[in-house]
Amino acid sequence: RVEAFRTESGDPIGPQRVWLKHQEAPGLAMSRAFGDSVAGSVGVIAEPEITITNLAPEDKFLILGSDGVWEFLTNDDVVRIVAPFFEKHDAVGAAETLVKESQARWRQHEEVIDDTTCIIVFFKC
Repeated sequence: RVEAFRTESGDPIGPQRVWLKHQEAPGLAMSRAFGDSVAGSVGVIAEPEITITNLAPEDKFLILGSDGVWEFLTNDDVVRIVAPFFEKHDAVGAAETLVKESQARWRQHEEVIDDTTCIIVFFKC
């Protein structure tokens, strides 16, 4: 079953999610997950969607982030957060700051915070 989470009064909130037919689990707002056998039983797959992109000289870094990182931050927001750390060669500081800012945005909008995990790779220029 695919539908949004519902409040106690039955009003839908948030994105569409994958649920077991007769249970309020797992409630995933994605179509792919690794190692989740419950979600796999209702159609969520582990096989990733793959695209190949050639890097250009202006490409400075790569940001891999869980859905929680991107919920309240735009691509431009994330670049503004990470770019100063590129100049200092501090990928760890960039990741820590990105996660802290993402969690702060969650607190502004929600009572709970989704997973906010990221990996940042700086390319050599």
